[in-house]
Amino acid sequence: MLVAMIVGSSAAMLTPFANSRIVVAECYGDGMTAVPEWMRPPRPEGWYADDLDELPQAPRHTELIDGALVFMMSPQRAWHGRLVTALVLALSEQAPPGVEVEREMTIRLDERNRPEPDLLATTTPYDPDRTYYKPDEVLLVVEVVSAESAHRDRTVKLRKYAEAGIAHYWRIEDEDGSPVVHAYELDGPTRAYAPSGVFRHQVRTPVPFPITLDLARLLPARRS
Repeated sequence: MLVAMIVGSSAAMLTPFANSRIVVAECYGDGMTAVPEWMRPPRPEGWYADDLDELPQAPRHTELIDGALVFMMSPQRAWHGRLVTALVLALSEQAPPGVEVEREMTIRLDERNRPEPDLLATTTPYDPDRTYYKPDEVLLVVEVVSAESAHRDRTVKLRKYAEAGIAHYWRIEDEDGSPVVHAYELDGPTRAYAPSGVFRHQVRTPVPFPITLDLARLLPARRS
């Protein structure tokens, strides 16, 4: 099944995704005959973060990882969409003044990486023309794991968000239809995340701001 496509200028770019369920399109040489012209990398080393704003033909949820474009190609589950919506509403209600909660906005981690988390909490005021955030503007990143994103969410993004200095990362897994939150907190000297809790029924944490979530109430009950 076609679940995701990564487009880069060399096979070396794709190394972090070797264990992922992806379909890869090489964008140089004769391989370009199989893909549209706009997918051709603008330079031998691939794309830069700012290039995403110049790709109107790209799918809505396009990320940049290590200079390679990542396209979401499979339909999203209702479970995923409902959970993200519920989290945005719940966190927005609890966010203190000066903190905004956004969904599906990219973060410009560096020149070669611009991932799009499911939601984030930021200290930057709302700007209707904004297309990305910088790491020092982000308090919390949340990724709701799906089948095609599992490898990236558990390994690649875990490392990259930490290296960029984002203080808090939540990875939410589907455990028999129930959301389970795996929370991480940045260890400053090592620039790596340390696990800070696994929450199956309720999230109660003072960071990055006081948050209390009844996980069972975020989604409608499964009908028999």
